[in-house]
Amino acid sequence: MLFLVAALLLLGMVLGTVAHAPLSFTLVAAAVIGAWLVVFAVRERHARRRHPSAH
Repeated sequence: MLFLVAALLLLGMVLGTVAHAPLSFTLVAAAVIGAWLVVFAVRERHARRRHPSAH
């Protein structure tokens, strides 16, 4: 997952509007998005352990 985030950040820096933003802003935004993804993954894993699916 981190590889995907890094690849998308690199693609955004090369091709997207992120190229016009300062590097520090880009890195902070990437860290915020990465933290949000980690929190989401932890919450999902915790929810699956608490309530196992019937599949």
